[in-house]
Amino acid sequence: MIIMFKKYFVPFTVSKHHTHMDNLKINHLACIAAIVMITILGFLWYGPFFGDRWLPLVGLTREGIENNPPDAGVWISNIIATVIPVYFLAWLYVKLNVESGARGALIGFGIAFSFVFLSEMTQNMFSMRPYVLTWIEGGYSLAALTLTGFLLGTWRKYSG
Repeated sequence: MIIMFKKYFVPFTVSKHHTHMDNLKINHLACIAAIVMITILGFLWYGPFFGDRWLPLVGLTREGIENNPPDAGVWISNIIATVIPVYFLAWLYVKLNVESGARGALIGFGIAFSFVFLSEMTQNMFSMRPYVLTWIEGGYSLAALTLTGFLLGTWRKYSG
């Protein structure tokens, strides 16, 4: 069990599956798939999954959104905020030689929890916002980066 843990979950182990001549590269198809996947996840997360609970917590209503839909700037920033983390994870996974979905998911979860979830929790607490807001918004980040990490760790590309 410990050997299995080390093999799949320790970020700095060297894989024995490929020779030193095989180098991991950023897999652009995997990045595009991850971008599409977490965009769909966002629509589901803030729509049918948690939309009814989330909207009043942030002071929005469905009617208000329908009457005043987000402008292009919101969607452009959303695209940027989706593309950059995916490509950063892809670059990081190449540097860390991440060669499994489990390791990818664990690192994605660790990054989301450490840098996003805990920060949001602290900010929401000081802003005296409901604690459940952290679980909805931070939960999306945890799910998105964990799934992205799994996908990028599983769907690898090598140069030889």
